[in-house]
Formats: sequence, C-alpha cells, structure tokens
Amino acid sequence: MAIHSTAVISPTAEIDSDVEIGPYATIGDQVTMGPGNVVHQHVTITGHTTIGRENMFYPGAIIGTPPQDLKYKGEDTQLTIGNNNTFREYVTANTGTEIGGGLTSIGDKNLIMAYCHIAHDCVIENYTILANGAALGGHVRVEEGAAFGGMIGVHHFVTVGKYSYVGGMSRIAQDVPPFMLVEGNPARVRTVNTVGLKRKGLSEESMEAIKFAWRKLYKDGGIMSHALEEIKNSEHYKTEELKYLVEFIASTEAGKLGRAMESHRND
Repeated sequence: MAIHSTAVISPTAEIDSDVEIGPYATIGDQVTMGPGNVVHQHVTITGHTTIGRENMFYPGAIIGTPPQDLKYKGEDTQLTIGNNNTFREYVTANTGTEIGGGLTSIGDKNLIMAYCHIAHDCVIENYTILANGAALGGHVRVEEGAAFGGMIGVHHFVTVGKYSYVGGMSRIAQDVPPFMLVEGNPARVRTVNTVGLKRKGLSEESMEAIKFAWRKLYKDGGIMSHALEEIKNSEHYKTEELKYLVEFIASTEAGKLGRAMESHRND
C-alpha cells in the first residue's frame, strides 16, 4: 500500500494493501476500501462508507459526509460505492438518512465529473455519466446507462430512466422516461436518445419500437393513457425495451415513482 506521509488515515479504517493514497488525503474511522483504489491529494473519505475495488478519487473529492437534511440527527447511515467508478475533482457524495432507508448507493463503472453532487439516499446504478456540475437532490434514482449534460439540477425523489439523456442546463422536476432525450427548464421529452441507444447496441427492431412509442406518447399530442393502450396493442410491444418503457410511464402516472413519493416522507 502506497500511502503518502502527509495522509491522515484512521487506525480503525479497513484499507486493502493494494490502495494508493496521496498527499493530505483523509480517511475516516468507518471507511472500508477494497483493492486497487486510488485516492489523490486532498481527498476526504469519511462516514460509514464502503468502497469496492479500482475506483479513482481525484483531488478535492469529499465522500461520505453527513446528509444535508434538517431531519438528520446524527444516525449511523451509510454510503456504498461499487467498482471501477471515477470521481473527478470536488465531487461530493453524502450518506443516507434514516427516513430514506439509511443508504446512498453508487454502483459500478460510473463517471462522475467535477463538481457533481450526490445527495442523501440517492441510488445510482451502473454505467451512468454525470457531466460537470450536475446536482442530484435527495432520494433521486438514476437507472443504468443514463447520462447527464453539465450544470443540471435534479429535484429530490425523481427517477431517471435507463439509457436516457438529460441535456445540459436542464431543471429536472419530474421522472425522465427511459431511452428518451429531455432538456429544458422545466425539462420535457424532445426525442429518442438515439446516440445512447446505438452505443448500447440496441437492435433495429427495438429502436423502431421506441421511436414508435415516442411519437404516440410525446409527438402526436394525445391523452397519455390512450397512447399507452395503443402501444400495448401494437405489433411493437413484443420488445423488452418497449415493455419496460410502458411499465415505467404507467408507474409514474400512477404515482409510484418520482415526486409522488414526497407525500410519504412522514409516514
């Protein structure tokens, strides 16, 4: 283990022998780190934080600090980080709150660029990209493969669907449907995230199905419930991606995702 002489490491932290820790970094009492992690200079990792393997923490990142929530009263909540993630300069990530389940979770192979913020109780799945200055409010869920442009604000309790793209400078106050491109203030669906889906290697059949759904849901201007029924009765509904899209939107409409969760915060 290569630890710079100026780094401050708690004697109770559990650090794998194959970890590099740079100058003036600080590692707190309840931190656990697996092999292959690289912690650059002036990084702080604190709180009840568990980190997998081969993550990269760039200078100034502050990981595992308490939630910025007035309801938090010092409970032992956690942050978990998976494998092969990149946290660029001055990224901040908070632990969870008791009312939110006590856990903020970040999966594998995510790129979190400089100055991003991940608030309490967020769940970030795998292969996501958060460009510079993206800020996630508490309880936000980001599904696999979603990508954000820079300087985005995501309201708490929003769900961002898989392989969607959020354009830069957008305000996200409602759920973002999977496979779609949204932007604006407030954001709205503009088109299908064609570039992201091609990178994913989606089949032509699935691409056509999603484009069909976009036209029915967002371009033709009809009633959402009618559009969902038309999609379910179409020949395109055999693709797994389209079934997932319909399920996601139906759940949002029924208040099972996104901002509707706010009403249950004090239950």
